Amino acid sequence: MNLHLDDDELSGCVQCGLCLPHCPTFRISGDESQSPRGRIALMRAVQNDGAPVTFDVRRSFETCVQCRGCEPACPSGVQYGHLIEGVRESLADAHVMTPWWQRAALVPLTHPRLLRAGSRVLALFQRVGAVPKRFGLPVLPLRSTPLRSSGRDVYLFTGCVMDAWQRQVHRESQGVLEAAGFTVQITGGKAPCCGAMQAHAGLLDRTKRLAQRAMREMRGDQPILVNSAGCGAAMKDYGRLLGTEESKAFSKRVYDIGEWLAPRVDRLPTVEPLNLRAAVQDPCHLRQVQRAHHSTRVILAPFVRELVELDDEGLCCGAGGAYSVLEPTSANLIRERKLAAISRVSPDVVASANPGCSMHLAAAGVVTVHPISLIYRAITVATPEAPSPTVTT
Repeated sequence: MNLHLDDDELSGCVQCGLCLPHCPTFRISGDESQSPRGRIALMRAVQNDGAPVTFDVRRSFETCVQCRGCEPACPSGVQYGHLIEGVRESLADAHVMTPWWQRAALVPLTHPRLLRAGSRVLALFQRVGAVPKRFGLPVLPLRSTPLRSSGRDVYLFTGCVMDAWQRQVHRESQGVLEAAGFTVQITGGKAPCCGAMQAHAGLLDRTKRLAQRAMREMRGDQPILVNSAGCGAAMKDYGRLLGTEESKAFSKRVYDIGEWLAPRVDRLPTVEPLNLRAAVQDPCHLRQVQRAHHSTRVILAPFVRELVELDDEGLCCGAGGAYSVLEPTSANLIRERKLAAISRVSPDVVASANPGCSMHLAAAGVVTVHPISLIYRAITVATPEAPSPTVTT
């Protein structure tokens, strides 16, 4: 079977094994087939030697979290994320991977009304105690107050799940940007989804259509700010995905909100820091893909009493987009290592800039808050009517 992988990327791996300590699935299994090196060996066997895609081979590819923690550790600069994405696309096209129910489950992400309707039903189930707390969902609203644009200095990409389940984080992001003196254009339903979840599932044709829609709706030269690490990583990759000059120019306009605010943090009000000991949990797609995780420290440090680091070198928490739903056993084992690192520093709160990470950690009892939400609380704490930041527990 031809996996349609780039031969140069596939041959770049020299099988040195330096990626192994940074791979969460290898760490919990000790199985070579659960490592980047092992998976690349399987890719070569299938594409170059005609090896069959057996159940075990398919499971090796399915169980990858796609955290890309192996990439910064690789001395050869292998773009493993591109390889595993390409494998999943080929296997999904051949209907070896991504069954119909998984494809159907992704449809509401691109239809805001359908997603909101489903979220309201889920909110009703929450009210009667029918949604287990182990799912880590924030308290979902029965009604959502729409976001209102205040101008066009910057776009704020609101996306799908985060807009439906954590819209208050968008509201707080807008508040922080406006406190720094910038007006905000809300994308809303015009660009309903970035396509990251579809790409993870191997449905790259869907991702390309969503990318083209986003580019149509966010024309101009304004910065595009994203407060979900996974969405930001996906949108910064549109240039490679589509391969056009327009898409490359678009990707250059995309910033994680912390990345964009960091050099402008002095424009925010000088306030008394929150009396909190906050630990930073770096989402993989902010640390390993965007390489913009240091910005979180820059923007958050002035607004909390103490900022502490985890000692796990940014190891994945196990959320991985839909991974915690599709592979719950592995996801929970991976999370145990993150929980141990959090326990060792005993924070009051964990700051996480990705909704999947925050919900996955909250399902284990960790109090998680978006970094922007902490800043919002700090600059509005003297205003009694200011809403509290979105906290996931």
